[in-house]
Amino acid sequence: MDVLTGLLDGPRARNAFLLRCLMEPPWAVRLEDEAPLSVTAVVRGRMWLAPDGGPATLLGPGDIALLRGPGHATIADDLDTPPQAVILPGQVCRAPDGRMLAEEMHQGLRSWGNSPAGSTVLLTGAHLVESAVSRRLLRALPPVLVLPESELGLPLVALLGEEMGHDRPGQEAVLDRLLDLLVISVVRAWFARPEADPPRWYAGHADPVVGPALRLLQHHPEHPWTVGGLAERVGASRAAFARRFTELVGEPPMAFLTDWRLTLAADLLLQPDATVGSVAREVGYATPFALSTAFKRERGVSPREHRAQAASGETSTVSAIASNTSQ
Repeated sequence: MDVLTGLLDGPRARNAFLLRCLMEPPWAVRLEDEAPLSVTAVVRGRMWLAPDGGPATLLGPGDIALLRGPGHATIADDLDTPPQAVILPGQVCRAPDGRMLAEEMHQGLRSWGNSPAGSTVLLTGAHLVESAVSRRLLRALPPVLVLPESELGLPLVALLGEEMGHDRPGQEAVLDRLLDLLVISVVRAWFARPEADPPRWYAGHADPVVGPALRLLQHHPEHPWTVGGLAERVGASRAAFARRFTELVGEPPMAFLTDWRLTLAADLLLQPDATVGSVAREVGYATPFALSTAFKRERGVSPREHRAQAASGETSTVSAIASNTSQ
C-alpha cells in the first residue's frame, strides 16, 4: 500500500459529510468546520472561494476545490456578500447571530441552502476521519487547491451529484467511496501539474530504479529488508542504489522504511482487535518490545499512549495542527 492508496484502501471516509448546496444570490457561507480535508465542486453557477489569509478564486461549473484543515474560508456569490451561515466543527450550521439553521435551510434529501431551486448548485464533502497514512498525503498539499474537472478524466462530480439524489440500500458506502475517488483523483491531477511541487517520495515513484524499491517497501513492510537486498531486487549495485534513493527521496532507504512502518503501525494500533504484537509482525518488527521502542523514540509516545490520545480525540487535533506547521 502506498500513500495515495492508503487514502482509499485503509483509513478513509466513513459516513462522510456530504451535501448538495442550493443557493440563490446573495449568499455567503463561512467554513469553520476544521475538517482535515474537504472538497467543494461547482455543478451549476459560480462561486468565490476566499480562504483566510489567501487570495480569492472564482470557480465555475466543473471546478473543484480541496481545502486542507484546520484553516477557515468563505464561499460566496460575491466577495462583498456578508456571511449568512457558519459551518462549525461537527458540521453544525448556525447563523452569524448563533441561530441554528439546519432545519431552516433544509431542502430535502442531502440538500441544503437558501432556495429549493438555486441558480448555484454545489457539492460539498468532508473527510471527518484522519489517519497517520493520510497525514503524509495532507502534508504534501497546499492549504487550498482548485482544479477543473476536465483534468480528472472522469465525470466524477456529475456521478457524485446523481448518487446523492438516491436513497437506496448501501447508499452511504457508495457516497463515501465516490468522495474518496474524487479526492484521490484531484490529488493525482494536481501533482501532475507543472506548477505543483509534489513530495520527493511521490516523484521517486517515476524513477526506474527507485520506483520499484519504493513499491516493495510500501507494499511489503513486514519483509526484513536491507539496502543490499533492495538493490539486488531492482538490479543495481548497493552503493549506486543507496545514493540514488537518497538523492531522489531525500532520506536513505532504511530511514524511509522506518518512517513508513511506524506510520502504518500508528493506524493499525487503533483497530479494536489489534495488539502491539500483531501490529509488530504486520509492519516488520520482530517483537512487541522492538516496535514499542521505535514508536516511542520516533513519535514521543508509547503505543499505549498513542491509543489513549486517539480515544480522547487528541490525536486528530494535534495532527491537524502538525499538518499545517510541517510545510
